[in-house]
Amino acid sequence: MAPASVETSPAAARIESSEQSAADAALTEGFDEAITLARTWHARQFRKGTTIPYLSHLLAVTALVLEDGGDETEAIAALLHDAVEDQGGPETLETIRACFGDRVAEIVDACSDTDEVPKPPWRQRKDAYIEHLALAEPPVLRVSLADKLHNARAILFDLRVHGDRLWSRFSTNSAEDQLWYYDVLARTFERRLPGPMAAELRRAVDEIAVLSRADDQARSSSADADRV
Repeated sequence: MAPASVETSPAAARIESSEQSAADAALTEGFDEAITLARTWHARQFRKGTTIPYLSHLLAVTALVLEDGGDETEAIAALLHDAVEDQGGPETLETIRACFGDRVAEIVDACSDTDEVPKPPWRQRKDAYIEHLALAEPPVLRVSLADKLHNARAILFDLRVHGDRLWSRFSTNSAEDQLWYYDVLARTFERRLPGPMAAELRRAVDEIAVLSRADDQARSSSADADRV
């Protein structure tokens, strides 16, 4: 006698669906290979003006991408998003394509500021990058946003610790330039990829602006006191 069929309960169906989703989201050996490659390429690179290994930034950006719902392809692109710009240009991009496929390579290429050596002028690069984001696909936007959010958080943290001495780490040595760039980025992401990460970027940028103005006022007050 055949066993009576048993209908799957809604709760069981949700659990099965969740388990399948978790399996689909699992990271593979390809992710391990990307971590090894990122560590190798950036082994002698550090965050601006610090002794913090650059890999810390790449791992943080990758975590933000995964927490925002990005898939493994986007996570691998996040690990490698600075490799073309900082570690070999077009040749590095072709290595990424050979190892991880066209989709990863396309995201990395789209997130690269430039592959030229020497780099074009700062403002020219930033204007081109912002213009590019206006047409970028969601995977590119997610990786780029995670990158900018982690950078903004780092700027905010260091601004609290070091004050306006922080700005000397940047090529333009200008708080005004960085505030312009991050404000435009925040507005672009709020429009193109609204959500928790875009909202967090806006909060960080606004706080950077407040602290920067406070430092300006403190310097002005100090200068006035010296003249008295």
